[in-house]
Amino acid sequence: MIRLESVSQIFKSVHRKIKPFFSRFQWREVLVFLFFLSLSFVFWVLQSMQTEYEIQLQIPVNYKDMPNDMAFVRTPPSGITVRIRDKGSVLLNYTLGRKIASIAVNMQDTTLYGGGALVLSSKDIESIIMRQLIPTTSLLSFDPQRIEAPCGKLEKKRLPVYFNGDVRTEPGFLVSGDIIISPSMTDVYATDVVLASLSSVQTVYTEIQKGNKTIIRRLKLKETDGAVFNPGTVSVTIPIEEYTQKTFEIPIVCRHIPAGYIIRMFPSVVKVTCNVPLSLFKDLSDKDFIVETIADDTAQNASGMLPVRIAKKPDWVERVALSQDSIEFILEQSK
Repeated sequence: MIRLESVSQIFKSVHRKIKPFFSRFQWREVLVFLFFLSLSFVFWVLQSMQTEYEIQLQIPVNYKDMPNDMAFVRTPPSGITVRIRDKGSVLLNYTLGRKIASIAVNMQDTTLYGGGALVLSSKDIESIIMRQLIPTTSLLSFDPQRIEAPCGKLEKKRLPVYFNGDVRTEPGFLVSGDIIISPSMTDVYATDVVLASLSSVQTVYTEIQKGNKTIIRRLKLKETDGAVFNPGTVSVTIPIEEYTQKTFEIPIVCRHIPAGYIIRMFPSVVKVTCNVPLSLFKDLSDKDFIVETIADDTAQNASGMLPVRIAKKPDWVERVALSQDSIEFILEQSK
């Protein structure tokens, strides 16, 4: 009860303080001012709507009914930029209400398409645009002024498909084999000029993050101007497995020892460390590796250093490393 009385006293105190302020304020004058301000704004808007302005519009261009055995040699413009002038009220109609339809170019129209090229003259484009404008609207300019798109007869070429992307795996995981693409080939339909520039086809760029298992994706092929792919999508399989490290001691094989000599190597074995998929860990042995050095031109030196390298390893092991990249040798004449 004491709390309620305290809150009540606070409200009464605040009321006593703000009441004189509102009683002194001339609200009637404020309302009159706001009324005339709003009225002025309405008149200003009406006046603005009667003033002429210029705006820029973008009109899409669609090319349809292209003959099945033809294609554009280079991609034609996808739109026309138009600049017009009219009263503000009319232009507002273009931007908020009335929509200018896209320009449809019929490739079966022999008046536009003939002699291996689509041609839309400045007069043709202006006529198409004017048919969509309100009579009071002035057409100031448009770009491009002319559309000329060469066409060519389609030829067929079968090309290999490659994965285009970046694969990143989680720690302890690696891509364990070749990326498989199915189908591995696609038929490309294009003009002989376009086909001559192509030797392969890529998938759209794809990024794999934190891979920790085999990934299968359905990917589209990367678009090429003037080319059609069949099929246009492929299945991409990226084998990813968990890896572990394995180490072997491999004897060094020396090749090309000069005749009449024997060679002593220090050390005669090196350690080979590699990453191997867990599923193949038991299948990997020291017999799968060959480490060698070449003794050419050592006859002039009784001792020295020779580089060593891995001459053989399974394709599916990764990050193979030697414990050392060179060894000491002593060359002795055989008895």
